[in-house]
Amino acid sequence: MNTRTTLRRTVAALAVAGAAAGATALAAGTANAMPTDFNCTSGQITTKLVYGGAGAGNREGFLQFTAKPGETCTLPASVPVDLVGAHDVLVNQQVPADAPAVQLTNGSSAYIPLHWTAIDPSSQQQTPLAIDVTAPQETTPRGDQSDPEITVPWSLGGVDTSAASHSVDVGAVTAGVAPAV
Repeated sequence: MNTRTTLRRTVAALAVAGAAAGATALAAGTANAMPTDFNCTSGQITTKLVYGGAGAGNREGFLQFTAKPGETCTLPASVPVDLVGAHDVLVNQQVPADAPAVQLTNGSSAYIPLHWTAIDPSSQQQTPLAIDVTAPQETTPRGDQSDPEITVPWSLGGVDTSAASHSVDVGAVTAGVAPAV
């Protein structure tokens, strides 16, 4: 075996080893990136409304999202929220532009704070039937499809509808379990 043959074999072996290492790194990088790079679907999370307390006419509540067992996904800082059955109540999204997304993994939670007033007489209040949230994704990394609409029955009482106060303020998605009273 001469030097030229040895050199050719060494170069060929290094090329094969480099290609195999590159393919392995690419596959591992893709597998690791998939679960955290996808926004949540309605099928990956459970959603509930949590009472947050009342005082001096102010009311607080939270929409809490929890990842189902074995699921990993991301909620952007702002998700579309709407009220059902309270046509005189506005939804006011108050999410800072720099608010971060929140990753949910295997039972972890995040919540959206809600704030409104309820000091007007009952004739100037409306009680929503439900609160709707639109999940940011319809298809999971595995290809599972789900309806993006999440509807949670409203159980937090009336909301003022007077000219002075007639909105529910919706904050940014926040990591952790919703504060409860």
